[in-house]
Amino acid sequence: MVVHQKKQKKVNPKSPEADCEGDAWIYASIKRQSYLLISYAVGKWTQQTCDEMIEKLFHRVQLPHPGNKIQIFSDGNDDYTYVLPKYYPETCMDYGQLIKIREGGKVINKIRKIIYGSPSVDDIETTDIENFNGILRERVGRLVRKTKCHSKKKHPLSNALELIQFHWNFMDPLHDNQTPGMLESLSDHIWSWDDFFVFNYAL
Repeated sequence: MVVHQKKQKKVNPKSPEADCEGDAWIYASIKRQSYLLISYAVGKWTQQTCDEMIEKLFHRVQLPHPGNKIQIFSDGNDDYTYVLPKYYPETCMDYGQLIKIREGGKVINKIRKIIYGSPSVDDIETTDIENFNGILRERVGRLVRKTKCHSKKKHPLSNALELIQFHWNFMDPLHDNQTPGMLESLSDHIWSWDDFFVFNYAL
């Protein structure tokens, strides 16, 4: 997901513009069915940004038990192809890509490719994360292009995403009045802002 498209240019390191990021992307992972936002990273469209997101994913999602596999599906960005094996042995994952062929701005075909493992071709789909990208644009003003709230710096954008991640996972009920965190048994109630601000993380 591209988050801003500021024209790249050289600037004086002491200039106020020096802290602007230029083009940046959000790499994000969510879990199917529960819609839990597991991890994200903000940066250039590079393997480094992809690696940051997958590293967080790896630390938050346990390796499957022997005989089971983690299933991961993405678009046709090859960054995942190179980064995923650094964290998940090929014998422990099923990874597939959904590549959309566009013509005149419209999707005219979809190609499903098995990259690692043996996932069902029919399971290779990215609808959930695409829907979530749309939800992010609706709820995070910093992602709206050509507005005054359009984000020009990486750090405050990351802070905004950190907050929306918690709100989405623990405060926003989705199915049967349960949040993604409740559906994943990470919480037993819907959090309020009071809960958020007074919770003692040292406990």
